[in-house]
Amino acid sequence: MTRLLLAALLLGITACSSHPASADKADASAAATQIRLPLVIRNAKGNHRFDVEVARSPQEQERGLMFRTSIETDGGMLFPMSPPRTASFWMENTLVPLDMLFIRTDGSIAFIKANAEPYSRIPVSAGIPVAAVLELRGGRAAELGIAPEDRVRWGRCAAPAEKVADGLDFCPAP
Repeated sequence: MTRLLLAALLLGITACSSHPASADKADASAAATQIRLPLVIRNAKGNHRFDVEVARSPQEQERGLMFRTSIETDGGMLFPMSPPRTASFWMENTLVPLDMLFIRTDGSIAFIKANAEPYSRIPVSAGIPVAAVLELRGGRAAELGIAPEDRVRWGRCAAPAEKVADGLDFCPAP
């Protein structure tokens, strides 16, 4: 009986672990299956290229970068909004700070929320309809001098010579 009780207790502790190993594998698998896309931000210093994951489906957009323990230096996640809409994001279950860049339909950055606080449930929004939201590693926008009104493009518009997934090009007029 004591063995049975001990086994049940150990099983319960393992099941209640805050971040089991299987979740790590699931996170890595989810990242590996995401569509990656070239994205370029043009500012006063020139062009800077990122290779970002794309959250296309409602499920991918809901999960976003939750549970990630790190973000690549020139990585991130793009959330296309079709049709454009007033997007609101929060940081629940997000373990690392993020910069959130809200991109207008003309490709200009409307608003940047720098270093959004992990686990925060406070909504972040530009307050206007946007074509997309780009999440980068926290502090990366400041490191590169990225600011509101800088210009963003992605897909073939960012890297014409590369093969990218169909239907994901964003080529606003200069």
